[in-house]
Amino acid sequence: MDSIGVVVLTVALIFAATHVMAGDTTSPQAIPAPANAPAAAKPSGETVAPPPSITVIGPADAHGVLGRDVRSSSGQNMGRIVDVIVDRTGSVRAAVIDFGGFLGVGSRKIVVDWKALHFGAVKGATDNITLDLTQDQVKAAPEYKEGAPVVVLGASGTLQPLRFGP
Repeated sequence: MDSIGVVVLTVALIFAATHVMAGDTTSPQAIPAPANAPAAAKPSGETVAPPPSITVIGPADAHGVLGRDVRSSSGQNMGRIVDVIVDRTGSVRAAVIDFGGFLGVGSRKIVVDWKALHFGAVKGATDNITLDLTQDQVKAAPEYKEGAPVVVLGASGTLQPLRFGP
């Protein structure tokens, strides 16, 4: 056997041995690291970041809000939440609500203060969020447009520009 044949045979044996040891006879796969594996050693002078913290939230304690219907306190349909606006610190400031229209035709987006929304009745994926504004107040709000200054409709029905100060 020539030297190329020996190299090919050696590579094939190593490949087959690795799959037999891993208990896999199909294709190569990466073996995941253990969940509590120590962090890789860093060059001297660099610190190793601590592992991330973990918080478990029960299914009855938290729900997503995007796409959720919004109703007034009197039960009127106010639209649905399509976006959430946060400031530079990561604090939630407002919600963008797609208001009015039918099947997306004739609708417009408005921004309401996060404090005007109430989530107490939200227990499942089909429950509504309550808004402390009337339909007339929401109709009078300026339309939200991406890239334009954000005008937030407050819980008292007042309009305030949203500032993202330093």
